[in-house]
Amino acid sequence: MADRTFAKFTFFKLDPAWQRRGAGERAQDKAEFLAACEDFAQDRSLRAYSTVGTRGDVDLVLLSQSPILEDIHTFHVVLAQSGLAKWMSIPHSYLAMTKPSPYSEAEARTEICTSERKYLFVYPLDKRRDWYRLPLEERRRVMSEHIAIGRRYPEITINTAYSFGIDDQEFVVSFEADEPGMFLDLVQELRASESSAYTLRDTPIFSCVAMSIGRALDALDGTAASAQASALAG
Repeated sequence: MADRTFAKFTFFKLDPAWQRRGAGERAQDKAEFLAACEDFAQDRSLRAYSTVGTRGDVDLVLLSQSPILEDIHTFHVVLAQSGLAKWMSIPHSYLAMTKPSPYSEAEARTEICTSERKYLFVYPLDKRRDWYRLPLEERRRVMSEHIAIGRRYPEITINTAYSFGIDDQEFVVSFEADEPGMFLDLVQELRASESSAYTLRDTPIFSCVAMSIGRALDALDGTAASAQASALAG
C-alpha cells in the first residue's frame, strides 16, 4: 500500500430541470453514473454522501481516493460522460493528499474517511502566514492543545489531508461522527483554543449524510422516499 494517497472531494449540484424528466430517463441517467462509480470502486476507495436538506448549493458529494492522480482524473472523465453528469455542475472541488502530521506521533492513515459513521463534516482550511514563521517547536506546543481537545471526543474520527501546492486550500479537514451535536460541541471548544487564532479560513462547511452511492443517487429525485411512502401506504 502506498504511503500517501490522493483524496478528491467532488461536490455536485443538480439542475432542478432533471427532476422533471421521465422516470425511465432519470433511472438510465443514474445507472450510467453508478456504473462509472462501481468501476472505479473495484480496487479503489470511493465514498458517497448526500447533502440534500443540509446545503442549498450541493446535493451529492463523492470522495474518491487513489495513490495515482491519473486514476482520479480518468474517473472524473468517465463520470462526466454519464447522462446524470450532464445535468450537474461542480460548485466546489477539493484535492488533497494524506501524509504524516508534523505535530502528532500518531501513525498517519494512508486513506481517510473509512469508518461507518453516519455523518461527515468537511471543510477547507487555511492558516495565517505568520503561523508558518513560528518555530516548529512552538507550533507543536500550540497544536498540542488542539490535539488534546480532539482526543476528548473519541466518538469523532478526525481526518486531515494536505493540499499545499496541489489546490487552492492548504488542508481539507473531515470529521466522521454519529451525533452531529457532538461535532458541534467539538468545534465550539476548538474555537477557544490558541491554534484557532491562526486560522485564516475554515468555510464553507458541509454536513454530509453517509450512504451507498445508489441511495445518494436516489435521494436526488426522491426515488427511495417515494418507494418507502408507497410501502407505508400499502
